[in-house]
Amino acid sequence: LSKEYLSFSAAHFTVFSAQDRENLHGHNFAVQSHASAIVDDNGLTFDYALLKSKIKSLCDELDEKLLLPANSPHLEIRHNPDGVEVIFFDERIHFLKRDVLLLPVTNVTLEELSRWFITKLHADSEIRSLGLEELEVRVSSGPGQWGVSQWRQ
Repeated sequence: LSKEYLSFSAAHFTVFSAQDRENLHGHNFAVQSHASAIVDDNGLTFDYALLKSKIKSLCDELDEKLLLPANSPHLEIRHNPDGVEVIFFDERIHFLKRDVLLLPVTNVTLEELSRWFITKLHADSEIRSLGLEELEVRVSSGPGQWGVSQWRQ
């Protein structure tokens, strides 16, 4: 599945080490998926509309947010009344709460984003009920740059 609307715009920075990170920047991310299942008696495999809807909903969660890795060993993330403070090495970076989305990942990379999508989709009972044999999700930050994750039954 590859649709133009399966996308999101988000800001992030990749952490390379305890003392080195990228500058804050953003991407227009694209999401694609590949799924396989047995063809049933009606000549169908599964409801593509359901899978597209679930992926779109996940894209909407991430859209227009600053994505921060909640599990980074190099960041300390503090919540306070004024917002979110990120402590990295010798920096203190402040953000508004409404702009930040903490993800259960170690770094905000294409690899981790594709794994986040797979994890969320696999946890969804409607997706699990489709009888998929395999599901792959690809996340791109630009032409030729993809992170890919998959699960198989």
